[in-house]
Amino acid sequence: MEKVQQLSIFAENRPGRLEKITRVLGENGINILATAIVSTNGFGVIKFMVDKCDLALAKLREAGFTVSLSEVLAIEMKDKPGGLHDVVQILSEKGVNIENASVYVAESRKRAYLLVEVKDIEKAKQQLKNSGLTFLGAKQQAPA
Repeated sequence: MEKVQQLSIFAENRPGRLEKITRVLGENGINILATAIVSTNGFGVIKFMVDKCDLALAKLREAGFTVSLSEVLAIEMKDKPGGLHDVVQILSEKGVNIENASVYVAESRKRAYLLVEVKDIEKAKQQLKNSGLTFLGAKQQAPA
C-alpha cells in the first residue's frame, strides 16, 4: 500500500478565506482532487487531496496558512448504491475506526475512493492487509 496524503488547512470561518486558499493552489498549478470542509465555533478545517502535496504545503505555508499534511487510506469502492456500505462493513469487521472521511470520485465516475483518517495508519494497514479492499497508491494520485 503506497502513501496517499491529504492537506488540512486550519482557518477562521469568514468570507474570503477559502478564496485565498484556492487562489494559492490555482496560481501554483495545483489541482484539487477532493475536498471536505468542517467548521464549528467560527473556525474550520479545510481538507484537500491534491496532485502536488509537497508544493501545496510549501506554498500555503508561505502564504501564512496553518497547514499540515497527513497520510490517509484511499479505499476503492463501487460508485453505486451500497458501495460505501460494502467498504465500511469491512472496516468495521476488521476493527478499524474512522476518525474522518470524505469521498474522491476519479475518472468521471468510473472509480470512487473513500478517504479515511484513522488514529494509527500503520495499524489500520495491517488490519486491512488481506481484506480484499483495493487502495489508491501515490503513483495513481495525480490524474489531471
